[in-house]
Amino acid sequence: MESSIMEKVVVQHNFLYAQGHQKTQSSEHYFPDHALGIMLSGESYYYSNEGTFIMKEGTICLMRRNELFKKLKKAGPNGEPPSLISLFLDQKTLHRYAAENDIPRQNAYRGKAMTDLTGDMFLKGFFDSLLPYVDQPEKLSAKIAEIKTREAIELLLQNGDAFRRLLFDFQEPYKIDLEMYMNHNFKYNIPLSSFAKLAGRSLSTFKRDFTKIFETTPEKWLQQKRLEEAHYLIAKREMRPSEVYLEVGFENLSHFSFAFKKTFGLTPSELTEQNRAMRG
Repeated sequence: MESSIMEKVVVQHNFLYAQGHQKTQSSEHYFPDHALGIMLSGESYYYSNEGTFIMKEGTICLMRRNELFKKLKKAGPNGEPPSLISLFLDQKTLHRYAAENDIPRQNAYRGKAMTDLTGDMFLKGFFDSLLPYVDQPEKLSAKIAEIKTREAIELLLQNGDAFRRLLFDFQEPYKIDLEMYMNHNFKYNIPLSSFAKLAGRSLSTFKRDFTKIFETTPEKWLQQKRLEEAHYLIAKREMRPSEVYLEVGFENLSHFSFAFKKTFGLTPSELTEQNRAMRG
């Protein structure tokens, strides 16, 4: 992740307020819980295997749990810093709500990972009611947080049966084709434990299965795969190294450049110059 400048983050119970003051901020996210959020200012671009979802000022979105996203935050058209409020709906809370309200176990949810709820005036009013807590988070007691969380659940359920299926689908990721999954998701810079969960395995089983399939460790494979993708993007797509290193899952440019030179014998910048010379 790029370093943030004057970033303000307030976390109180399962509520989060974040405001970033730099022009762009790129990060990667794995959501183990459902997240309901509103963009207060600026813009956020979410990139996943489903495509791109853009949150602009006023956008309200529900993000399904157990999803991988690359996110790019940008200042708004007038330079206002990106800021948002998010509410995380954890499994323990939803299990308790389902039991208290006699909601039966739901079939697996097959809908979109991100649902646009911007037109819902009740959810807009809900987020408006949270704004005073941004400057006085201590006022958001555990009891109030619980009440507000239940309010959010009630409001979501008013939007139709699809939200019942989404919120109360308690199935965990099942054991999937590991080779296909990793080849689709190697660019995401998340812990191996998160890859393991999303692939329906314990960490030890994930490592064992991985070694059988790829004949190397996950760490070595991920780095080599990311470097090969970076080489392709620079050499064939003519992307700048400063764009590529985040795109393929490296955390900082210097580590990326060092690993790239060790593998290919020249730095990303040298490859760029070499390409220009060949074209010129």
